[in-house]
Amino acid sequence: MTAGIDEVLVAAVDSGAVPGVVAMAANDDGVIYAGAAGLREVGAADQITPETMMRIASMTKMVTATAALQLIERGELDLDAPVDSYLPEFASVQVLDGFEGDSPIVRAPKTTATVRNLVTHTTGLGYDFWNANIDRWQQVTGTANLLAGTREMLTAPMTFDPGTRYQYGINYDWLGLVVQAVSGQPLDEYFAQHITGPLGMTNTTARMTAEQRANSTPVHVRGEDGAWIATDIDWPQQPAFWGGGHFLYSTPQDFLAFQRMLLGGGALGDVRILRAETVEQAFTNQIGELDFPPEIPTALPALSCDVNLGPNLKWGYGLLLNEAQHPGMRAVGSGSWAGLFNTHFWVDPASRVTGAIYAQTLPFADPPALQLYVDFEQALYASL
Repeated sequence: MTAGIDEVLVAAVDSGAVPGVVAMAANDDGVIYAGAAGLREVGAADQITPETMMRIASMTKMVTATAALQLIERGELDLDAPVDSYLPEFASVQVLDGFEGDSPIVRAPKTTATVRNLVTHTTGLGYDFWNANIDRWQQVTGTANLLAGTREMLTAPMTFDPGTRYQYGINYDWLGLVVQAVSGQPLDEYFAQHITGPLGMTNTTARMTAEQRANSTPVHVRGEDGAWIATDIDWPQQPAFWGGGHFLYSTPQDFLAFQRMLLGGGALGDVRILRAETVEQAFTNQIGELDFPPEIPTALPALSCDVNLGPNLKWGYGLLLNEAQHPGMRAVGSGSWAGLFNTHFWVDPASRVTGAIYAQTLPFADPPALQLYVDFEQALYASL
């Protein structure tokens, strides 16, 4: 039944859509698909596998959301409390209203950002690769972006008043600092003690060991001739703080345990990470009448292509939610997210299945990579 999925992966590598790809899926009983095609690294001899280490980038966000939801369950964190009640430095974040020449025009926000705004990406904070004004602000102020691993990125302004719109951005880097402030633990230690450790995710880490790095796949980009080239693009190995929006490495096999926990309503086997009602809320629209934008133009084409995921999308707690059935694919109410290097996962509570597909390429949302995601999902549901 899964031969069709194998064919999809092999065809994507043969066509040059990706240099290597891994796909995984599970249901309530366990793993139902684990497959891969292509090389771990262009020019190397070994194959990519479900045990290959990868940068999962923004897939880290749902782990950070899980940490925050645990603290809320324990009564230690209030979703509706101002962010600056936990992190006083957040009070200095202003709103960018435009530019006079090369001088940013900023003002105090008219509304107070809450922890809920961080979790739902409604603070007004953005990313440079999807917001030209943030990119320009970084350039005229000489401020480093998130790849630098410094706290300087946290000085980036909002682009609208909290609570008035949805905009994907650095909210979860701030949320990770909230988790640290409330728990009294560095974020990587909190994850290991309360989430990844209990779930047996031994290859999900803030920093790879030498052995894990030797088993990792580098980020690939296309050269001038269109052929894939391996790069040394990576997260800083000694960052000033663990950015809750992006810092984790994992393997497709490892992260599937986290997906299965979400599919299981917060539990995997005898291990419970979240209450069932909390997970249900994560899969429920938390932005009301606001919408996840159907089209997001790129501001930095080297990092991301234009993203067009279509209408009828909402945001829960850490998850993108679809309000329409995708024909032959995930059901209404499924939750998903992705990582910058073209890693994607979804959890479909109605169909009782979860899947993920992994490459390590730039730019994000490269059309052939997105088509591979669609083809894999359709092949998986056709096999059920």
